[in-house]
Amino acid sequence: MIKSMALLTTLFLLTYSSANGQKLPASTTFGTNPAGTVFYSVGAGLAKVISGATPMQSVVQPYTGTSTLLPLLDSGEVDFAIVNTVETNLAFQGPNKLKIGGKNPLPHVPNARLIMRGSPLFVGLVGRKDGIKSVHEIKGKRMTGEYPANIAIWYHGYAALASAGLTWDDVKVIPVPALNEGIDAVVQGRADIAIHSIGAAKVKEADAAVGARYVPIDCSAQGDGRIRKAVPGYATTTLKSGFSTGIITDTCVLTYDIYMLGHKGLSNDVVNASLKAIWDNVDKLPPLHAQFQEWTRERAASADVTVPYHPAAVQFYKEKGVWNVKMDEAQKRLLAVNP
Repeated sequence: MIKSMALLTTLFLLTYSSANGQKLPASTTFGTNPAGTVFYSVGAGLAKVISGATPMQSVVQPYTGTSTLLPLLDSGEVDFAIVNTVETNLAFQGPNKLKIGGKNPLPHVPNARLIMRGSPLFVGLVGRKDGIKSVHEIKGKRMTGEYPANIAIWYHGYAALASAGLTWDDVKVIPVPALNEGIDAVVQGRADIAIHSIGAAKVKEADAAVGARYVPIDCSAQGDGRIRKAVPGYATTTLKSGFSTGIITDTCVLTYDIYMLGHKGLSNDVVNASLKAIWDNVDKLPPLHAQFQEWTRERAASADVTVPYHPAAVQFYKEKGVWNVKMDEAQKRLLAVNP
């Protein structure tokens, strides 16, 4: 029976490759943040669609954070990764070319290449439901920080505080290693404020345990301007009450893009097959997680990105008629940084 199944699988792979002119591996890997994070859910959803539409079994591999994941992507040990635009920019440019807030602790990842620009991610400050109600109340309070395994979270906090004219020096920093541990600190009463994405399972757990609230940042013109100056790539948006767990009132939060990344050495056939699977089945994504509501074909190719596209992705988008001159200019500029 096992031999028969193996033979059928082999025949399917050979038939698929022959019919499509593609040579595909049996499996691919998606590197993500830990289970319970939005990035894990996004990676799992994309992997499910790719596995269902191609002969490749796409497997999600969670890591403590992107500082661990990115070097593995750069070397080709991981095929794809779910990373945000700010961290991608810092890692692709490298610490010698780019610092934000006077720092860039991410490893240099010159081989990163964009496969698809995904949906915007919403990130906010998280506290107890009966606790702090505005970013302007945070001065002098206990806020989770450092985040050595999730470097982007430090920048989230840096930008959120900047909206109120504050810095990390204005709060009592409670060191935590990574994203989920910050929420644990709030639940356990060791911190007043942590940072997490909207819609995350970890925040739902916290809400069930002690009650959770996303604390609004400053969405005024002045607050938004301070954020954009502090960390290029961020913007602000206001989510309506009830939008997600913890959004108790209309709440101003940070927003920025999620990327599906690959690496320079990833084969054109794998990129093309994976992109086609997502493109043709994009309507199957929203039921898998709320973050996919804005994961659309229209957003996939853009000139407003921080890393160059993989050449097979460029060709794919040209064939779909969604690549334009501005994207060519952005691609040329970004490739000049790391050819």
